[in-house]
Amino acid sequence: MLRLWNKLPALLCAILAVSCGFMDLRPIGVSMEPDAMNALLPEQYSPVILKFDTEINKNDAEGILQINSDYGSVSGDKFWEGNDLYFVPASGWTAGIRYTLSLNGTIRSCDGRELRIERFIPFFAINKNAHPVLEKHSPLSGASVGTNNINFEFYFSQPMDRLSVESALTLEGIGNKTFIWFSNDQVLKVASEKTLSPWIVYNWNLKDSARSVYGVPLPKTYSGFFTTDLDQTLPEVTAVYPALFSEGSWYPTGAAIENGLRQKQGIAVVFNKTMGENALRSLRFEPSLSGRTEFLSDNSIVYIPSRDPEPETTYTLIVSGDTRDSEGLKIGADYKINFIPDIPFLKVIYIKDDNGTVLNNFSGINNLLQVYVEPAAGKLSFSIYFSLPFGFEEKLNAAQRITLVPFFPRTISSASLQFAEWISEDRLYMRWEGLAAGDINTHYYSLTIPGGKAGISSETGIYMKEDITIILEVKK
Repeated sequence: MLRLWNKLPALLCAILAVSCGFMDLRPIGVSMEPDAMNALLPEQYSPVILKFDTEINKNDAEGILQINSDYGSVSGDKFWEGNDLYFVPASGWTAGIRYTLSLNGTIRSCDGRELRIERFIPFFAINKNAHPVLEKHSPLSGASVGTNNINFEFYFSQPMDRLSVESALTLEGIGNKTFIWFSNDQVLKVASEKTLSPWIVYNWNLKDSARSVYGVPLPKTYSGFFTTDLDQTLPEVTAVYPALFSEGSWYPTGAAIENGLRQKQGIAVVFNKTMGENALRSLRFEPSLSGRTEFLSDNSIVYIPSRDPEPETTYTLIVSGDTRDSEGLKIGADYKINFIPDIPFLKVIYIKDDNGTVLNNFSGINNLLQVYVEPAAGKLSFSIYFSLPFGFEEKLNAAQRITLVPFFPRTISSASLQFAEWISEDRLYMRWEGLAAGDINTHYYSLTIPGGKAGISSETGIYMKEDITIILEVKK
């Protein structure tokens, strides 16, 4: 024991000698930028730098360097300049975001020394401004709204970068829209160019990529929804009636549509609420009745036929089930109503010759009337009494269209019109000559008054339902 104690000083000297000749116990020197809590990097791509005082194992140093934020790990490029390791973020730093530089692990120098390091340094880049927040919005989430003139409003705590907000905002189901900024870019109003659909849930989303004018993003993504179900009343037809145009306006005639529509009148349709523009295209008729539609008021329209309905014809007025009110709600099912216009056919009341013979029954196809003519010139005069008055043009047309021709036998002499005179607005007096009575066989002539749409018509365009043909039995 005493012998070992005597040898201890020599052993210590040997150890010291070995250390001085073969081992370097100096620590590895390292500094960094940023190097203080909550330091500020000035630019978007300012590098984070680790500076070593000796050459070290690069893989070790790169492996322990990590940078994180509340948005996750930051990716970037690492490169060396001498003994300095640089880190540059791939997408640049974001203003106002608090980052953390983490160094946790062992670094080895090329001369065999080791450095165990554990450092966490928070820092900012560009500026330290606070995050903007969405303070309020309209409509509120879950709100019931109408479909017309809806403005979406977003109120921010700071002036915002317009482009980033508009790009980050999604309004589902809404196409073209207009962005309007107010209050130093702290209030955004969004107007839809089209009316929204009724009874639909609309969702909106504002991503955290929206930034303030200082480049600081929203702290989170905001979202909400609203429903266009404020109006719960479906539109319906409440009245249909004939309307008369007078002094620039349409007025109810007081008659029922089922049998009271007359010439030059319109058809008014009334709804229980304000209607949309498509109400002007909602009417159709069976059989077809051409015309146009105008608004009478916000809840009524009038159909103006371009021609009068056909007399004694049953029409069906149909209001489409797709007709929408101002909120976009549909009627749902076709509305139908039948009507017969109060428009009679033109009729011949009677035919009377100069001898006082009257024919007033035209129910048959061939009507027989005995007439007497002058033996010398074969003249026959008679008057025709119509049910409606004729205008000037209609009078000329009627006088030219009425014919008197041989019927039996075909070889008898032809008749010619000597003159025609309208003795009143509804009475035509005619004189024909050249008729002849038979000596052995009775002579017959056919008097035809043309009907139908191509026949004669009254002053108001009303025509006879069909031709009227009277067989004249000529007597001496």
